[in-house]
Amino acid sequence: MIHHLADVHPNAQLGENVTIEPFTSIAEDVTIGDNTWIGPNATIMNGARIGSNCRIYPGAVVSAEPQDLKYEGEPSTTTIGDHTIIRECVTVNRGTKLDRNDTKVGNNCVLMAYTHIAHDCIINNDVILANGVQMAGHVHIGEYAFVGGTTAIHQFVKIGAHTMISGGSLVRKDVPPFVTAARDPLSYAGINSIGLRRRGFTTEKIREIQDIYRIFYLSGLNNTDALDKIKMELNPSAERDDIIRFIENSNRGMMRGINE
Repeated sequence: MIHHLADVHPNAQLGENVTIEPFTSIAEDVTIGDNTWIGPNATIMNGARIGSNCRIYPGAVVSAEPQDLKYEGEPSTTTIGDHTIIRECVTVNRGTKLDRNDTKVGNNCVLMAYTHIAHDCIINNDVILANGVQMAGHVHIGEYAFVGGTTAIHQFVKIGAHTMISGGSLVRKDVPPFVTAARDPLSYAGINSIGLRRRGFTTEKIREIQDIYRIFYLSGLNNTDALDKIKMELNPSAERDDIIRFIENSNRGMMRGINE
């Protein structure tokens, strides 16, 4: 259903059962999947690729031009997965040719009110961003991460899967998978054990992850020596290898340990 007070370009591609409420604007180069609801006073701009069963609330702006002075007006996209909720006044900017030409938000995500996602960010599936999270360009967030309200994330930062970041944080360095991050400056605050249990991780698997971070963050070793010790003393597993790979591929450096 398209309300007669909505402004929908005739070339926009709408799926089955899409609802567009009054005073919403849908640009020409837009695709919207089946059963998606777009509330009043939302703005969906060129390059938006929105999945099925999404809910986009009043005041949200999806696929606006990047706030990057290097952007030269090239065509680019914003991809929103299925079953994702975008709450009031969220802003998601599209990508640039200097990176992926696309900003991506995965399936089953919740972007709470006033969140900003800048150009070329990648938000994987099942991520929750609480109210007022502010994200610079080129940020990557792994699946099932939770970022607390009013957190600010520096450009090019990577946040691992299954992490929990406390509200009001300043994230300047990479945050590895499966951990809780808190304090100021942001530092390791243990394993996200509650979240892991909710997602079916066994007690043995959680202890394995704790052993890895006990070496990395609590042994007093530098990062290189700690990784060598992890590789030597702990058996290979998907979680161990994910953590090692994340740390070895970090460009901004890792979040602090408790005693640093």
